[in-house]
Amino acid sequence: MDFPSLAQWLGRTRETSDVLTPRLVDAYRATLTPHLADMEPGAAPPAIHWCLAPEVADASRMGADGHLLTGEFLPPIPLPRRMWAGGRVETSAPLHQGDHVTRRSKIAAITRKEGRSGTLGFVTVEHELDTDRGAVIRERQDLVYREAALPAPGETPGEMRARAAAVPAAAPPADCDKVWTIPASPVLLFRYSALTFNSHRIHYDQPYAMGVEGYAGLVVQGPLQATLLLNLAATIGGSSPRVFEYRGVAPLIAGGDFFVCGRRETGGKLECWTQSSHGERSMEARASW
Repeated sequence: MDFPSLAQWLGRTRETSDVLTPRLVDAYRATLTPHLADMEPGAAPPAIHWCLAPEVADASRMGADGHLLTGEFLPPIPLPRRMWAGGRVETSAPLHQGDHVTRRSKIAAITRKEGRSGTLGFVTVEHELDTDRGAVIRERQDLVYREAALPAPGETPGEMRARAAAVPAAAPPADCDKVWTIPASPVLLFRYSALTFNSHRIHYDQPYAMGVEGYAGLVVQGPLQATLLLNLAATIGGSSPRVFEYRGVAPLIAGGDFFVCGRRETGGKLECWTQSSHGERSMEARASW
């Protein structure tokens, strides 16, 4: 990656706005109920801000993977696979239905690392969400760009999927305070992608996800996992956490059930994570009030 060239994106800003309409709240609840936290009257469920002000681009600005082409707001990192790596959400007040929301975003960092799978590029974006009541959410979002991945030599996508399915099932630990069991159906993935206007093909085009990007099936969205974790934390804690930090540790493949788990820690914090039916953690998070 040509970092001197990419450095010109540091500090780049963008401002978008949206209205938290009754239709969006109803669609969000219809997609995720009963796995949403109870909120005070008038307050919207946690994590609905990830459905607000998505970037709307015509088809000519889309890449072969269904993602918006980089080079405008996001830097043009020359690695083909892009996904959420993690982030931090700091909430000072809940959003309310009818809020006019302005999101101010800034490219805060661009870094390169070498991992087991090759070169990784990380982009850190900082967001601030304001309403007429003032700032309500401050967020750091970490995006990771990775090299292309293919199945093992001689292994077909069907064989790769069968190998993944052959791993024995594993239940969540018995000491969890709360566990949600989520059917990772293509319908759930489609409806969440529709809420967020996310056209990344790994979430709905199984031949592409397996044959081109090398996954064992459709991939459960990182924001969807973070949304469920944040709502589980708010359910256990009785209110939205002041600070919620999360990071992806492995792809979560759709097709069966997965678990959203939470466990209280000393000091009033909460550990939570998503876990496949085979016991592999996909996203880990911590919440504090």
